[in-house]
Amino acid sequence: MEHYTVVLTKEDRLILHSYAAIADGLGEFWGECCEIIIHNLEHLDSSVMKIVNGYLSGRQAGAPISETTLSFLNKMLADPQLRHVTYFAKNKRGETFKATTSAILGVNQQIIGLFCINFYLHTPFHALLQAFHPLAHTEQEHISETFVENTEELMLEALERAKKTVYNNPAITSSNKNKEIIHILDQKGIFNLKDSVITIAEHLGISKNTVYMHLRNRHNKSISP
Repeated sequence: MEHYTVVLTKEDRLILHSYAAIADGLGEFWGECCEIIIHNLEHLDSSVMKIVNGYLSGRQAGAPISETTLSFLNKMLADPQLRHVTYFAKNKRGETFKATTSAILGVNQQIIGLFCINFYLHTPFHALLQAFHPLAHTEQEHISETFVENTEELMLEALERAKKTVYNNPAITSSNKNKEIIHILDQKGIFNLKDSVITIAEHLGISKNTVYMHLRNRHNKSISP
């Protein structure tokens, strides 16, 4: 282990930095009870390249790898099948947390970093409640998400929602309803799905060329000076 060295390529650095948004997202999801750390193994004495809610352990970016994390890295290096470890531990203040450490692999499948999540079990209940109660997140309060079994079902669910929005808006004329429905679906990314134009055209009772026309007009309008 003492001879283990990592020399990051440009691609490896991009891989490591791509995890930063995931760390921020998990931190926002779990709230103040959860600490997320990304280790860059190029320099073990300052391996913490990203930390969310670092006040839980008193660390910040530039901190060294911990002894426990280092030992798990050693086990991962010894066993190519071992790529994550979950465990319970206590910090120096005696606070118990559940942790998981996962390997981040580079372009050559070498371990170039570690993604760690520490969930502190002493977190007050009111803090957990705040993180998971919808009234504390008013911007997301009215989001409705439907889980489907295939992409056609996804397209049809989105189509029904778009139709409901358009049909309930008296300001949209009958001649513009299909255009507005297609614009809504485009905003939601539905037309990135395979065969979406054909499926939407069939269920709207229009030609696929009409769908393409509305999409072209929308995109040309968005890029016009």
